[in-house]
Amino acid sequence: MHDALVVGGGLAGAALAGHLAGAGRDVLLVERQAGPHDKVCGEFLSGEAVLYLRQLGLDLAALGAVPVEAVSVARGHRSHGCALPFPALSLSRRRLDEALLAAAGHAGATLRRGVAVKALEWRDGSWRARLSSGEEIAAREAFLCTGKHDLRGWRRPPGPQPDLLGFKQHLRLRPGQAAALGRAVEITLFPGGYAGLQAVEDARANLCLVVRRGHFAARGGQWPALLAAMLAVSPGLSHRMDGAVALQSRPLSIAGIPYGFVRRRGDGCWRLGDQAAVIPSFAGEGMSIALHSAALAAQCYLAGSTAAQFQERLCRDVSALVWRATAMSRLLVRGWGQSMLLGGLRVAPGTLALAATTTRLPAAALRPLVAGGSGA
Repeated sequence: MHDALVVGGGLAGAALAGHLAGAGRDVLLVERQAGPHDKVCGEFLSGEAVLYLRQLGLDLAALGAVPVEAVSVARGHRSHGCALPFPALSLSRRRLDEALLAAAGHAGATLRRGVAVKALEWRDGSWRARLSSGEEIAAREAFLCTGKHDLRGWRRPPGPQPDLLGFKQHLRLRPGQAAALGRAVEITLFPGGYAGLQAVEDARANLCLVVRRGHFAARGGQWPALLAAMLAVSPGLSHRMDGAVALQSRPLSIAGIPYGFVRRRGDGCWRLGDQAAVIPSFAGEGMSIALHSAALAAQCYLAGSTAAQFQERLCRDVSALVWRATAMSRLLVRGWGQSMLLGGLRVAPGTLALAATTTRLPAAALRPLVAGGSGA
């Protein structure tokens, strides 16, 4: 019997496996994807995420992470920008997740890839997981780290903003446009949604956006029509993407994102990352929350706390920032909200930097985990 079963090999699962295996626990991590893969994600690493990744031994510069130093918001011909009030990096999930999984394996975790957990239940004094291979795995504790995708029987309720669809595509910009984008995140507001464009490693750019279901349906439910409509009213983004080459035949997509969801109490197993809290993508703190949940879960587990105690503490750490980000996101997908934001930025340009700061993990929650470690 394993000490810990980790379901999912994304940021939260891989980081947790590394923490626990490094502390001498028998950890089995099950990841349904057999090899490297992309995910719908803005791929923005705030300073908090960087601290956790360095704690786990990752050399982000060697992985090709791109510094991010500025942010701008545009709607139509109006645009406002500022320097980021904190250090940040950009790195694709394909590369980052693989590096974290390798670190977990190096720490001693057992990795099972290319198989999925089909069922998970507490039975006869232990957690039992049935795999797609037909095997049954037993563990003393189970950690659910499946990201935005729910495991059957362990579905999350919808969040306050559940009507958005997400799309993500990597691009190769023309050299001049790649240079102009530089070390900035460019957020574009369009009818029914918002998009972010930023550089990632290997001279690529990540276009990631969310749109309300109704607006996508009005475009026939077709990505080319949505993209054309967005670019038609977004001259800055249209210019940036002129001549760009899509590096995938079609974008990745996801539906039913429970933005604003925060799990306030335990339900048996340990829930990490997006299984515990889902912050809107524009905030750029989703990866930090995933890594924070892994460090906190490891600390709690190694100290003998229960899953319910961990869940309540994580809720205290993230609920306020998720609420603030969700309130802003609900404005950003409505025309009047977009106009109000741009009008506010014209009068008080510093509001953009303030908004970026207020959706970060609180230092009081972060400091003891980064300074003292998680027990690994």
